[in-house]
Amino acid sequence: MNWKLIFQLSLFGLIMAFGTISLIPEKTEGIFWVVIFIFCAYVIAKRCKERYFLYGFLVSIFNSVWITLAHVIFYNSYILHHMDMAKMGDNMHVLSTHPRLLMIILSPIFGAIFGLFQGLFAFIASKIVKGPMPKAQV
Repeated sequence: MNWKLIFQLSLFGLIMAFGTISLIPEKTEGIFWVVIFIFCAYVIAKRCKERYFLYGFLVSIFNSVWITLAHVIFYNSYILHHMDMAKMGDNMHVLSTHPRLLMIILSPIFGAIFGLFQGLFAFIASKIVKGPMPKAQV
């Protein structure tokens, strides 16, 4: 596994984490994620020789860590721009008074779900994009 590549691609999650706190509106956030998923899938297909799905999945898991940390730390700013998230928390009666804890609990679930999509994108890209050239035999 190329952990450096996974970490580097996950930095898009860090950028989005801070971007979604106050800059990127909730309604257009999905467009950014689709572009990031496609770009990451392309890079994985170009740089990896196998395990495309796993690479995509792990990138998304790392993304969820960055996003959770930023959104929990900057919760007050984040929630001002994401009222749907606030409403979702209100519906969870047990944890409605602890929205940060709710984010920490749900984040791995969302990370895994989006990881399935990122993994699928990477797998499909591996079928379309030519991967790394084999090294010449000396």
